Amino acid sequence: MAILTAMTTRPHLDTAERRARIAVRHRLAPGHAATTVAEAAAAMTVLHATDPSSVFLQAHARVPGLVDPAAVEHELYAERSVLKLLAMRRTLFLAALPDVATIHHAASLAIAAQERKRTEKMFADGGIADPAALFEDLEAIGLAAVRDRGEATTAELTKLDPRLGQRIGLAQGKAYEGSISVSQKVFFHLALDGFIGRGKPRGASWTGNQVRWSPMERWLPDGIPMIPTDEARARLVDRWLRTFGPGTRDDVAWWTGWTVAATKAALAGCDAQEVTLDGGATGYVATGDTDRTAIPDPWIALLPALDATTMGWKERDWYLGPHRPALFDRNGNAGPMIWVDGRVVGGWGHRKDGEVAWRLLEDVGAETTARIGEEAARLATWIGPARVSASFPTPLEIELKA
Repeated sequence: MAILTAMTTRPHLDTAERRARIAVRHRLAPGHAATTVAEAAAAMTVLHATDPSSVFLQAHARVPGLVDPAAVEHELYAERSVLKLLAMRRTLFLAALPDVATIHHAASLAIAAQERKRTEKMFADGGIADPAALFEDLEAIGLAAVRDRGEATTAELTKLDPRLGQRIGLAQGKAYEGSISVSQKVFFHLALDGFIGRGKPRGASWTGNQVRWSPMERWLPDGIPMIPTDEARARLVDRWLRTFGPGTRDDVAWWTGWTVAATKAALAGCDAQEVTLDGGATGYVATGDTDRTAIPDPWIALLPALDATTMGWKERDWYLGPHRPALFDRNGNAGPMIWVDGRVVGGWGHRKDGEVAWRLLEDVGAETTARIGEEAARLATWIGPARVSASFPTPLEIELKA
């Protein structure tokens, strides 16, 4: 299969069309909201899940029917309609269950193989004679215990076998030397290989991140279905294009974490169609996905740190403008942002007293400014007594929370 290209001229999708697609496809504009967390995750392909609180706030922005964080918790941990898994760019994501197999075989398993090599070398350097045999033994013990108990933390499971309590020295003699527990890596690999999943965090707050492990069968009774890698990658890129397209090849390669060769193969495998973008760049959309989007009603959204929309593309100037220095950290992690009609206009932060403080970085008019203030107040009420703090604070967020 080859990437589809018009014989004469390629369709052109301008920035206005890209912004309209964000409104509709990302479930942010009035009349286009999702009704469940799973629907929101599927619409976005995945939701970023590095920050526990960000998952809740991404869902809140797209599912207005969620009356409080407890409603999100119910979908995540009672209905189990979505699953957290480590995937693209070795990042934690939340996926709707029908998409888990595609993501697992397109991205997670390759990362699992890389991480296992790193872990075995790390443990061999730390004095373990046969790391592979040790992990085979302890993973069998750990998996059996998780299946028997149904749910347990790493700390609880560490008591199963003295070897799980061992600590392996890292970077011995270096200024940054430290250690890591065997149990931490054992359950990390069981999850990455798709045998266990992340359940409800320990503690009362929905912002916590101390994981409880459960057997994968609690989400998928027959386990994760098999899909050939090439097919899974083509499916994943097709899903990305239907969420974020048009995007460039560099966007796809960055979002997936793949090589240029793997990206080209996946684009060809899903029959991606070439288009032109403002500025003359070549973009890609799913086959036939070139129709104009009906202009949505005006909308605003206070999206959290690492929101899936903000982190959807490598090349961001078309929606971010000149605001990158204030709203991203030095490693490219996005902070909380204010969106208006498909572009970023400011940022926000959650203060210790519960206020959602915000600042505009450009003039959006008195009416829109008032609406942003109202939305900030509603968000503060929805968050309630919890306090939201990003793992990667950005310059403007730090200022707003001071």
